[in-house]
Amino acid sequence: QASNPLWQSRGSSAVPSGGRFRCPSCRHEVVLDRHGVYGLQRNLLVENIIDIYKQESARPLHAKAEQHLMCEEHEDERINIYCLRCEAPTCSLCKVFGAHKDCEVAPLPAVYQRQKSELSDGIAMLVAGNDRIQAIITQMEEICHTIEDNSRRQKQHLGLRFDSLYGILEERKKELLQSIAREQEEKVQHVRGLIRQYGDHLEASSKLVESAIQAMEEPQMAVYLQ
Repeated sequence: QASNPLWQSRGSSAVPSGGRFRCPSCRHEVVLDRHGVYGLQRNLLVENIIDIYKQESARPLHAKAEQHLMCEEHEDERINIYCLRCEAPTCSLCKVFGAHKDCEVAPLPAVYQRQKSELSDGIAMLVAGNDRIQAIITQMEEICHTIEDNSRRQKQHLGLRFDSLYGILEERKKELLQSIAREQEEKVQHVRGLIRQYGDHLEASSKLVESAIQAMEEPQMAVYLQ
């Protein structure tokens, strides 16, 4: 909307002038250039998820319906219901005569849709969490740069001050420069330690997202639920 001239001409208060708005993930201010939204950074993880959904929707339905998982106990019976107590897909004969006759069951498609929806929500939460962690890492990188810039300015300031003093102050100048360098190193090491911790968490979370995405690619309801 910020890049649409019609919105600007309407004088909408919801879209600030100049194509400025805040990122919904990291809350940093974003300024659109002449490329508009196409100039923004791409989220490759979300694009991969979208590609998987497109591939799923492009598959013919009859091809998915041709294969059926058969019951191990009743070889001629298709698995078509889900035992809520045992949390396992089963067949109608198992419900009537077999091990699940006293269990509560539900239609396989309903459980399939519910659990797949829960997994989809879980993936969305993980992706949002990864975005927040990435935003935190970015902020910490900025803190490191700020510490280094502040240290550089302090060193320059001390250099100008002590260059105008007598030679008896040269030793004092050296001590203060070393003190600043130690403080810089301590602060940078502390922040980089936090960055490594968040980076490890981001890597583990990304692997979990990839595993969940692979599960989303399973077209067979019973195999998916197993």
